Amino acid sequence: MSETPLHNRIAESFVRQRLLSTIGARLLRVADGEVDIELPWSEVIQQQHGFVHAGAIATIADSACGYACLTRMPEGSAVLSIEFKINLLAPAVGERFVARGRVVRVGRTIGVATAEVMAHSAAKPDACVAVMQATMMRVEPRNGAGG
Repeated sequence: MSETPLHNRIAESFVRQRLLSTIGARLLRVADGEVDIELPWSEVIQQQHGFVHAGAIATIADSACGYACLTRMPEGSAVLSIEFKINLLAPAVGERFVARGRVVRVGRTIGVATAEVMAHSAAKPDACVAVMQATMMRVEPRNGAGG
């Protein structure tokens, strides 16, 4: 992962996301208008049928969308999700899951992004398990904390 100013800006916010660290997610890639977040499989994120819980999948998709929008917002900005829609396309089975958030449009205060969540496994081909469309609102960070 390259250490660019844009990457560092997103990474500084990412480490303050306690839910993401609790479920084991990590920042995989940051580019202008795109962010990838990886979630390795673990029992902690498993639901009662053995699949990864939809809440964990939604969490990484939402965060990838928010950070993708943040890459296009002014330095010192933060974002809050104000709406999202997720389609769960298949049970989340795999060794790891990657949510790729991509900007659709970012304006002065509102941004829209999409995300695809891919399941990766050595035993079978990669599969898209979820897609999201999300709307983010630019806010001034509280207590000087951006992102």
